[in-house]
Amino acid sequence: MQRPTPLPPQAEKPAPRSAAEAPTPSKARASKARAAKGELPPEELRTAQVGAEPLAPVTPISSDGHDPDRAEGEAADASPIGVRDVWRAARARRKALRAEVRRFTGRQRRRRALWIGAAASIGILALVTLGAAYSPLFAVERVEVVGTSQLKASAVVDALQAQIGKPLPLVDESAVKAALVRFPLVESYTLEARPPHELVVRIVERTPVGVIQGPAGYTLVDAAGVALSTTSTAPPGEPIVTVPGVHSSAFASLGQVMRALPAAIRTQVTAASATTPDDVTLTLGGTRTQVEWGSADQSALKALVLEEAMKAKPPASVSAYDVSTPTSVVFR
Repeated sequence: MQRPTPLPPQAEKPAPRSAAEAPTPSKARASKARAAKGELPPEELRTAQVGAEPLAPVTPISSDGHDPDRAEGEAADASPIGVRDVWRAARARRKALRAEVRRFTGRQRRRRALWIGAAASIGILALVTLGAAYSPLFAVERVEVVGTSQLKASAVVDALQAQIGKPLPLVDESAVKAALVRFPLVESYTLEARPPHELVVRIVERTPVGVIQGPAGYTLVDAAGVALSTTSTAPPGEPIVTVPGVHSSAFASLGQVMRALPAAIRTQVTAASATTPDDVTLTLGGTRTQVEWGSADQSALKALVLEEAMKAKPPASVSAYDVSTPTSVVFR
């Protein structure tokens, strides 16, 4: 059940005035008349009553019937707005807008400044590095040759003396190539710069496969048929090669076979011959034991099979090894 709303408290009735304090009708009418003319003092104006009702405060009115406060407000509202006031208001608005824009774009400006600073630092570092690299601070003072066994390293160093004194990034590779082409034993090479002053030349030498006898003497050749050297007598440790020509398919097949041989067997070969790409034959040592190799196909497997067959039966105990079919070796 909803509780009833309590009744508002009754206002206390003012205490009745005494007969001496109660205004008489004639005095009340006189006070009302004086209040209407504006002659009643303020303190009497607040306490003047007609009967039991107090009089409302009376706003003083000028003699001509106009309210001075209202007239002053209307005069202030009617004052004209000048161009300077408009300009000042517009400038204040622009300043406020700029302040808001700066406040919201401050983070972007800081990030942009950070990126610009980082890019400038990297650019300056790159310029300083390039300037130092191309300066005499990194000039070539020493040439080192690596990978030579048959070729004399000192001869290669002498051929590259023109590069001494050049900055490492300015080494003339075409001049280096022209200098190394004069050495037939050089199959390939690479250049390596070791700051601050060293140039390293890594050389891969050609692997000779044998000696071909001709009118000029004995010419040492590699698997590509490149003549490495020519002497009047056969160089020791190199097999005599008999083929129709260094540019024939028979020589290409024989070259692949010689490069596939392990070092233990390669040193025992004293002669190699081929008339076609499929009948490569090797001769081992003083026993003149023949190795019928066949074609250059599966040369790596044939080399392993031959090595095991030679361990099982040394060359002195057989006259020939037939490894043309590596899955079934034939001894003779």
